[in-house]
Amino acid sequence: MQRESGSPPSPIILAANVVALDEERFVFDAMVARWGDQQTSRGLQPTTIERRQQFIRRFQLFCEDYPWRWAPGDLEDFTTRARSGAAPLTRATLRSYQLTIRLFCDFISDIRYGWPAECANRFGAVPQQICHDWNTIAHLLDFEARPGRRALTTDELQRFFDAADDRVDTIVRTRRKGALNALRDSQIFKTIYAFGLRRAEVAGLDIADLRSNPTAPRFGSFGALYVRHGKAARGTGPKRRTVLTVPEIEWVVDGLRQWVDLARPRLVSDWHTDVLWPTERHTRVSTRYLNMRFADLRDQVGLPHELTPHALRHTYVTNLIEWGYSEKFVQDQVGHAYASTTAIYTSVGDDFKNRALARALSQIYGDKDGN
Repeated sequence: MQRESGSPPSPIILAANVVALDEERFVFDAMVARWGDQQTSRGLQPTTIERRQQFIRRFQLFCEDYPWRWAPGDLEDFTTRARSGAAPLTRATLRSYQLTIRLFCDFISDIRYGWPAECANRFGAVPQQICHDWNTIAHLLDFEARPGRRALTTDELQRFFDAADDRVDTIVRTRRKGALNALRDSQIFKTIYAFGLRRAEVAGLDIADLRSNPTAPRFGSFGALYVRHGKAARGTGPKRRTVLTVPEIEWVVDGLRQWVDLARPRLVSDWHTDVLWPTERHTRVSTRYLNMRFADLRDQVGLPHELTPHALRHTYVTNLIEWGYSEKFVQDQVGHAYASTTAIYTSVGDDFKNRALARALSQIYGDKDGN
C-alpha cells in the first residue's frame, strides 16, 4: 500500500534491507520509544517517562491488541477490572493511569507525528483517543488520599520518636551492630518532622545544605536547611527552597549536631563524601528504605497502618498553624505553590480549635467576669 502524496513522513526509519519479523510489535515499540523522546523534549524526568512507558506496555497486554485498534471500551474494561477484586486501586491512582493513556493516545493520533498515516498504510487502521469525559475519573477534590492518612497527635509523635530512640539504646546495650544506622534513622525522621520535608528531600541532603541563619545565631550552622531536591512540576527541574529552623522545634539542633560531629564521621571514616545520611555501603539512604523503617516503628508503637513518612510532614504543617505562624510562612517553609495545597495538609487538634473559639467568644461577649 503506497503512502499518499503530501502525507507526513514515516516516523519509522529503516535501512532498505531491514524487514521487521513482527511488524505490529515493531511499530508499537517504535511508538513507545518516540513517545519517550517527546516527553524528554518536554523536560520530564527519566523516571516519570520510564514509568509511563512501562504502564502503556502493561495496558497493551491487557487489551491483547495494539493501539491502532484500541477502543473506548478497552479503557472501561481496564478501569472496571482495576476497581474490583480484593485490592482495588484508588481513584487517584486510576486517574493517573487514565491520564497516561490519554497522553499516549494524543501523541499517536496527532497527524504531526505521522502515526495515523503510518498505521493506515501498514494495518488499515488509525489510532484514536479512547479517553473522554464520559469514561474517565474527574478531579473534583483537592485531596483524595485515604482518610486514614493524617497528621500525628502529640502523643503519637512522642511515642514514635521514643521508639526510634529506644532502638538505638537497645542495640548499644546488647552490643549488637547497627547502632549508628539506628541513630541515623532516628535523626532522619526527626529532621523530616522538624523541617516538614518529603522523603526524597531528606534523602538528598548533603552537609553543605546545613546553613546558619543570621536572625537566629543560637542555632549555629543548623539554623536552616537548603532543600535542593524539592518536588518538580510540569516538566521543571527540582524546586529549591530554604527551610528555617523554628524555635518550637529547636531540640532538633542538638540531634543534628550529635549526628554531624560525632556519629556520622564514624560511618564515613574511610569514605570521603558530603552525603548527610550515608549508609555502610557508601550510598545514600533510599526512600524505599525510609518507608520500611517508618513502617517498622509505626507498627511497633501501634499506629494505624495507613500512616506513612509523609504523616510527619502533615504534622509539621499542622503544628506550625497551631503555633500561630502565618499561612504564607508555612507555605514557603514546605514549598507549596498554592496556599490551598497547604490548607489540605492541616488538621489542627481540638485544643487549638477550642482556644480559637474561646478567643472569638471573648471578643464578642467579653471574659468570664462579664467585662
